Amino acid sequence: MLRPNLEDYEEAYRTFTWEQAEEELGVKNSSRVNLAALAVDQHCQGGKGDKIALRFWDGVKERSFTYAELKSLSDRFALVLERLGVKPGDRVALFGPPAPELYASFLGIIKRGAIAVPLFEGYMPEALAEFLREAEAKVLVTSAPGRLKFDWRSVPGLEHVLVVGLVEAREAGRVISWYRAVGEAVGEPKVVALPKEAPFVLLFTSGSTGKPKGILLPHRAAVQYYQTGKWVLDLKENDVYWCTAELSWVTGVAYGALAPWLNRVTAVVYGGEPKPESFYETFRRFGVTVWYTTPMILRTLMAAEKTLPPVGHRLRHILTVGEALNPALVRWSRTVFGVEVYDTWFMTETGGHMIANFRCLPVKAGSMGKPVPGVRVAVLDPQGKELGPYEIGQLALLPPWPAMFQGVWRDGARYQEYFRLTPWYLTGDLVYRDKEGYYWYQGRVDDLIKVGERRVGPCEIESKLLEHPAVLEAGVIGKPDFWRGEIVKAFIVLRPGYQWSAKLQAELTRFIRTRLADHLVPREFEVLPQLPRTPNGKLLRRVLKAWDMGFPCDDGTGRGEAWRSGR
Repeated sequence: MLRPNLEDYEEAYRTFTWEQAEEELGVKNSSRVNLAALAVDQHCQGGKGDKIALRFWDGVKERSFTYAELKSLSDRFALVLERLGVKPGDRVALFGPPAPELYASFLGIIKRGAIAVPLFEGYMPEALAEFLREAEAKVLVTSAPGRLKFDWRSVPGLEHVLVVGLVEAREAGRVISWYRAVGEAVGEPKVVALPKEAPFVLLFTSGSTGKPKGILLPHRAAVQYYQTGKWVLDLKENDVYWCTAELSWVTGVAYGALAPWLNRVTAVVYGGEPKPESFYETFRRFGVTVWYTTPMILRTLMAAEKTLPPVGHRLRHILTVGEALNPALVRWSRTVFGVEVYDTWFMTETGGHMIANFRCLPVKAGSMGKPVPGVRVAVLDPQGKELGPYEIGQLALLPPWPAMFQGVWRDGARYQEYFRLTPWYLTGDLVYRDKEGYYWYQGRVDDLIKVGERRVGPCEIESKLLEHPAVLEAGVIGKPDFWRGEIVKAFIVLRPGYQWSAKLQAELTRFIRTRLADHLVPREFEVLPQLPRTPNGKLLRRVLKAWDMGFPCDDGTGRGEAWRSGR
């Protein structure tokens, strides 16, 4: 077994500073940087241009790109943007399925000094237009199917659309073939070095608790991506690394592309249908050694286990993000893959890993882990008082850290709200810390359920329900009740082979009562074919609450009723 890059957590947490990572990355004495140049160009200049940077597979066709080829493509795209009049600070949107062209465009946007705006490919035309207008995008890069979702009349400020695919003759002009534009771009672009705090990406949050907001992340985030790629992902230069997140999610930006490339690692991108057999084939085809995924995907594999052949793999390290990692999934993964699964925690606003499980530490199944060295954490009560072990409060972080967001797009007041308890950044997440310094997620502040005089966090109940052999997914909310204030209601998805009945309801009730407490027992159950989730697997609890109150709810993808009907 390979030794972890971080061998002594306690020593690192006591002595490490971000300045050490800056020095290792070569930017300590630089006031201006360009994240894309650090991620790709520096390896070419160091004689490593022939190493494979990106391996892509869509279930049919496989393509590979060296660091030198990725540099060339992104250089050419930066030139295309320059000739289209894109200036540093302008927004360029990306909309389409995972493809090498989008990753090269992403790097080219950053090299030009512009701000990339990756958008989820599942958005319907109205939602797409709303995000383009909100970002004031000057250029859109999309696929041929994505082009069909776009109407010029809905986004009058957009100047050009670059299509990765065929362009109809009647659209010539503002609609441009990506391949033709890149092919005709010859020369050396000016890679724009910007102040470290300048933004390189505008990410619209998933909206799991409300309307999506635009988060700006800075070029100096490279320092945190480099260091957490080394210590949390435990990346080594010979690894083949696969992160299942797309560029529209902060994980896809930070840890699908930039962290592996900053650590000179080969990154795998899968652009096909996310079927269980495709995951196993990707492991085998590319010899993936480090895999970063979501609990939702692990549950999908677990549910399909009996229909799949034995998994052949070279995995040495598995990590998850997006929602709390249930202990039942940890145990299943140990059995099937023969390796430990390490959960991680961060937010779009934090930009990079803040709390994680590390290979050099024992894993406590269900725990978020411990703070990343260089990150200071506290658990606060509503007045800002620091709480002790096992007391539930709001997770707070002490600024600054390299990847910390630089603002909320067009909403300075909302940005300041995060810092209302000086000097802390308030995450909105409820946690407690145990005596060994591990943190345990309990839900969002606005997810708390008040049963009588008791405050109940939904995650503890969800986690316990998932340990029952009949339950594949679980989502818990508080439902208004005249006598108790609120009661616990559980929405569940059953595993294949199980059917809902009064007997199963009684069994689940007894299961929770005997393993937790009477006031944590769901008083109502509702069985669904699937739970509403963001593209990265985060439970949309607000949709469950809307359904329960009889209100329509959608996330801009047209999936609202499909979630409930199973279509």
